Amino acid sequence: MYDTEMRTAMEERRVVTLHRKREIRLAAALSLLCFLQVLTLMMMAGTLADGGQGNVPQPYGLALLSEDASGYVLVGVIAFMAAVAITVLCSRYRRRKNM
Repeated sequence: MYDTEMRTAMEERRVVTLHRKREIRLAAALSLLCFLQVLTLMMMAGTLADGGQGNVPQPYGLALLSEDASGYVLVGVIAFMAAVAITVLCSRYRRRKNM
């Protein structure tokens, strides 16, 4: 039989090992999420781009007011949502890690 100190040390090592595995799984999940979001944005940009040139009437005109700007706006909104989601997940992960 093990004494109390030995059992406590074994339990602490097991807890550290489980926390490390959980951190690795969480990091892998966040990496996969980032990859999927980048892939989605690339597919959306590929389908929305028509290969035409933009028509800017003035050198400093508003290029996003043309009729082909909806794709750019959609990609911008999706990128913003992805950044917010990643920030929230990372802040939760850091908060749990500090606990």
